[in-house]
Amino acid sequence: MNTYKAVEIARCNGIHPNTVRLYEKLALIPKAERKPNGYRIFTDFHMEQVKLVRTALKVEVLQNGLRKMAIDIIKISAAGNFERAIRLTKNYIQQIKNEQNNAEEAIIITEQLLSGNEQEMSSVFLTRKETASHLQITMDALRNWEMNGLLTVKRKQNGYRVYTDEDLRRLKIIRSLRCANYSLAAILRMLCALSSNPKADIRKVIDTPREDEDIISVCDKLLTSLQYAEKNAYDMLAHLEKMKKQFKTNLTL
Repeated sequence: MNTYKAVEIARCNGIHPNTVRLYEKLALIPKAERKPNGYRIFTDFHMEQVKLVRTALKVEVLQNGLRKMAIDIIKISAAGNFERAIRLTKNYIQQIKNEQNNAEEAIIITEQLLSGNEQEMSSVFLTRKETASHLQITMDALRNWEMNGLLTVKRKQNGYRVYTDEDLRRLKIIRSLRCANYSLAAILRMLCALSSNPKADIRKVIDTPREDEDIISVCDKLLTSLQYAEKNAYDMLAHLEKMKKQFKTNLTL
């Protein structure tokens, strides 16, 4: 088996040597043996494991424990238990597919609500508390959506907010998209686009951050991020299969 210095592992993977040491500290790669002079000795196993780490963490998927699943797969592979890592990767792929389905279903619900196919209450005027109860969301969530500009609520003469049919329809759209982990920025972008062009392509708008958006998160382009995550997960699976054949170790955790 070949041996490498930290700098060689780093160079081959396009990272800093300190990152290699960090991976070792976090148990994302096996602990390296040391020479009498204290220098670490890395092997082909380390080289391939770092490649797995880079693939697994390429897309930062955060929702519903996906990030933790990826980290668990990495650590189990680092311990040499490739069989279990492969099983977990298959579960990881299925979870990503579930998240994709949720994201697509939220778009479909949004389209249905916008088309007016759903039966709405007629001429309702609800308080904030009544609205939260009706939609089965918290009042804090409702306040947060309003503070972030997703909804502008009318007020009575006494200053109390009142929520109308149109507000409820808009809130149902926001709720569906938030449940599927679309970001507030992405939802606001979509709502603004629909205000100026009711025929705008919802999927395209919600998944395409504007150039003037300073900070862009993964959930601001959720559909694309999940597609990349799925591709990377299949790459992880192929890499783990290769490592299983290359390294016969199969430790039990």
